[in-house]
Amino acid sequence: MAEWIGAVEAAERLGIKQASLYSYVSRGVLTPRRGADGRASLFDAAEIEGLARRGRPRRARRGAELVIESELTEISDDQLRFRGHDATVLAASRSFEEVASLLWTDSFGDPAARAPWQATSEAIAAGTAAQAALPPDTYPLERLQVIVPAVAATDRLRLHLDRPAVIAAASCLIAAMVDCLPPAGGQPAAAGDWSITGRLAPKLCRTRPPAGLVGALRAALVLAADHELAASTLAARVAASVRADPYAVVGTGLGTMSGALHGGASLGAEVLLASARGPADAPRVVGELLRRGERIPGLGHFVYQTGDPRAILLLDLVRKAAPASAPLAVAEAVLAEARRRALPAPNIEFALAVLAAVAGMIPGAGEAVFAIARTAGWLAHALEEYARATPIRPRGIYTGRPAIS
Repeated sequence: MAEWIGAVEAAERLGIKQASLYSYVSRGVLTPRRGADGRASLFDAAEIEGLARRGRPRRARRGAELVIESELTEISDDQLRFRGHDATVLAASRSFEEVASLLWTDSFGDPAARAPWQATSEAIAAGTAAQAALPPDTYPLERLQVIVPAVAATDRLRLHLDRPAVIAAASCLIAAMVDCLPPAGGQPAAAGDWSITGRLAPKLCRTRPPAGLVGALRAALVLAADHELAASTLAARVAASVRADPYAVVGTGLGTMSGALHGGASLGAEVLLASARGPADAPRVVGELLRRGERIPGLGHFVYQTGDPRAILLLDLVRKAAPASAPLAVAEAVLAEARRRALPAPNIEFALAVLAAVAGMIPGAGEAVFAIARTAGWLAHALEEYARATPIRPRGIYTGRPAIS
């Protein structure tokens, strides 16, 4: 009969941290089961012993790692935690700036000493001019991809990679990413609100949204700030491991997250919601995608078994803020049709698309929220890599033709 042990004992037998244990789970190295309480994960002792005999799943060569240890984010038991704090609790109680500080410094910062994040006037001028040259219908993510290198060019100390310098550059860069975007509808930020959330809302919303939706936007920024080693974060860490500057790290992350299977999925979900003429049209829209053999954008997540907790919270906040919204009714009908067809539960990208539709945001707004939020996470991971001083250099397994004599 199989012996099942808890996560603490499994990690001890392997000589690793629990965060590393769950990273093995997310990559299919280990297969846990639910405990009697339905929450705690149990591990097959024989599987653990076999893994211990084979050795930890990383290359022996210096710098060639397949598993990266990090103190930042843990995903386990369908919960997301930033440095031990439940991300959904943080989203309900903390500002985006506080959570970014937590990721960067393991502290929420001193409220008495907290000042609005600001970029230099030179950086704002360069970033604004660079994105202004783009066509009017350019998506916000594409503008951010132009803004970041333009702002980088104004920072002559960008290769100074000491922790305080990187943290200072990080807050200035995020401020510039927001402030260099053109306003969506000519609406100024709410009087006295110098937060990143307050400044971002008029950049994305055609009209000033109600306070409840601004609160949902703040929560969305917190929820999307980091997600362990997602593809864009791994790419950003690789860049940082070879001493790319913080702006280049963010540029790498932006390029990777634009893929349709990553942060770009929110744009697909926006298009899906906009293509339905009303709630009654949802079955047609979903059915046509399935008949073409296409995935429903914004549904499913390979990490979570019972649903993305970020999407659950964000959708609840949108429902409370705008219960009578017509776009929300369409989204609910799409979700009902997905459940009827036994499709996966919504993820954060779908929830961002719903927030964008209900708040009257411009096309591509969900991607922009994701990118600005995840910049905090990319730079937190960069700080870890700068401290490690070891390049990430995986080795490939050659599968081509044999050597030709």
